[in-house]
Amino acid sequence: MQSTPAPQRMRNFAIVTIAIILVVALALGVRAQNFTDSLETQAKQAQPIDIALSNGKPTLMEFYANWCTSCQAMAPDLAAIKAEFSDRINFSMLNVDNTKWLPEVTKYRVDGIPHFVFFDNKGEVLAQAIGEQPRQILTAKLTALATGTALTDTAATTAGEVSKFTPKVVPSDSNDTPRAHGA
Repeated sequence: MQSTPAPQRMRNFAIVTIAIILVVALALGVRAQNFTDSLETQAKQAQPIDIALSNGKPTLMEFYANWCTSCQAMAPDLAAIKAEFSDRINFSMLNVDNTKWLPEVTKYRVDGIPHFVFFDNKGEVLAQAIGEQPRQILTAKLTALATGTALTDTAATTAGEVSKFTPKVVPSDSNDTPRAHGA
């Protein structure tokens, strides 16, 4: 049986050591990640939009997509904000990749995400914001919404960093019947 030369043994030892360190770092990183911040988890916990707009509480409706880097960047802040305001405000999330929400995408003219729509307790639109919103500004808007005070100029339609979005299908604005076949 032939023994392995010393330099090769050192290289193998270094490779094994690095592999062990990477596995430990990966395991600790996964454990440290807060899964409640994920978009999927927040969407599952969100209030259905039909209930949110009819239960007498103000509502924040968010249009998002799982691939949207701006949406992902805001997820931890939104999770904290939702925990703070969930007793006073409804939070609804509509995934723009789900064609079920195409009427809402069209109605609120969503062409960049995240796209936020603020509703009063009667379901009337008060303001919209497009793109990444700083936590302090979003908190100020929701405080005003929760207390029923007027939203300030910062709550008017604002824009931040967005991910471009184009609906896959655009519904017709005409009153054609299904038998007209688009004629």
